[in-house]
Amino acid sequence: MSRKTQTILALAVIAGIVGYRLVRSPDTPAPAAAGAAPVTAVAGKPQTLGSLNFQPCSLSSDGSHDSLEAQCATLEVPEDRANPQGRKIALNIAWVAPEKETDLQPDPVFFLAGGPGQAAVATYPQVDAAFAEVRKHRNVILVDQRGTGKSNLLACDTPEDADFSATAMQAAAQNCATQLSQKADLRFYTTTDAVADLDTVRQAIGAAQINLVGVSYGTRVAQQYAMRHPQTTRSIVLDSVVPNSLQLGNIFARNLDDALALQFAQCTRTTSCKDKLGDPRAELDVLLARLRAQPVTVRYRDASTGEQQEGELRAETVAGLVRMYAYMPAAGALLPKLIHEANGGRYDNLMALTQMLQGEMKDAMAMGMQLSVVCSEDNEGMVASAGDEDTVLGKQMAESMAAMCASWPKGTAPADFHKPLAGKVPALVLEGEFDPVTPPRYGEEVVKHLDNARLFVLRGQGHNVIGAGCMPKLFAQFIEKTDPKALDGACLEKLNYVPPFTSFNGWEP
Repeated sequence: MSRKTQTILALAVIAGIVGYRLVRSPDTPAPAAAGAAPVTAVAGKPQTLGSLNFQPCSLSSDGSHDSLEAQCATLEVPEDRANPQGRKIALNIAWVAPEKETDLQPDPVFFLAGGPGQAAVATYPQVDAAFAEVRKHRNVILVDQRGTGKSNLLACDTPEDADFSATAMQAAAQNCATQLSQKADLRFYTTTDAVADLDTVRQAIGAAQINLVGVSYGTRVAQQYAMRHPQTTRSIVLDSVVPNSLQLGNIFARNLDDALALQFAQCTRTTSCKDKLGDPRAELDVLLARLRAQPVTVRYRDASTGEQQEGELRAETVAGLVRMYAYMPAAGALLPKLIHEANGGRYDNLMALTQMLQGEMKDAMAMGMQLSVVCSEDNEGMVASAGDEDTVLGKQMAESMAAMCASWPKGTAPADFHKPLAGKVPALVLEGEFDPVTPPRYGEEVVKHLDNARLFVLRGQGHNVIGAGCMPKLFAQFIEKTDPKALDGACLEKLNYVPPFTSFNGWEP
């Protein structure tokens, strides 16, 4: 495995709150790249929404043959709102209109992507199916957050010779800041700046009120918007929520271990799995210890080309793979088998999947935008905890994040930025039982401060759950009536656990 591959996976581990499943089941498309061009101009009639002139376009995402008809436009905003005559950012906007304009409701739905570092226009096609009922009567508005997609993308080349140390990560961040210094003042790419952009777009399209649907990091944007603009916020949907009070620092290692304990218990509680594969966590600890002591050179078949390759398998890359697979329990069900095989000296499948994940992760996040957000808003929470030494991720994440932020240009956040969102805004809060990054207790923390909120914890699910089971139906009902407590969640009881794989053919019958 190249050093670049290792570095990308390390950055994936260090990444804050990833918005979408980066490991796919056969029916889940790959994530669109942060800097990809998922928009294609198409023939059709231009349309106007408010004061914005749109042109017909088609949205698509990697791994999907389907395209989504839309209208696309740009809107210039000041990079620094205190200096309106200075540099401008052209916000990339897409408008997905209902197929029929009958009974069109005046309050559109704004979709807010995760990361931080993903682009709304690129990622929305993956979740459009969950919006099917909502789109019958409402416009969906997609705004690439400044620094992502086509809104002055802040992406950096990853150096080939980087390693996982705090020193190397700090050097990578410094190099990234230098690369971007000519195109952006990195202090002005924070959540607070993005919230101001969203309200500018709201005004431009002539909407008196809007509904905000945020996934993962997008839930922070939604809560911050609701705090700053309560009168124009009709409702919020928070899928895999990041509480305002949370500092994104040393939380990831312990959250992952807690989620792995729940997921691996599916094997230890199943006689056939435990007999064949043992205790997955104990086996993972043995594997990581061996690789930390001595990385292994592995020959494997490249999943994309079918050719034989050779590379070095390291503990850090295995930890990154485990974390990413844990986002989606349907994929995580394969982890006990992969770990057991590797402990038996058969590393090739684990190596091939690590390499495949690297390909899917490439360009998935805008690194510069991510650092501007995290370093400006969460710097105080980046303190390594001695209690994390025995976890899969260890202390490295907090140490590396702190090192990267040490010299990154930082913006300012309002004094009450980390104050919990409170009040009467209707809120639907969704969590996955096995989420390795935003566990259900985060949802509990959010709803206890809101007068009109409802939390659903989806059985056996991971991160990003708005499309699971009957959740799209409940989501549509909520947007229609903004009455979360009237929702009947009994249909969610049909969700079930994915059994652990005891072979590469699947689980026991």
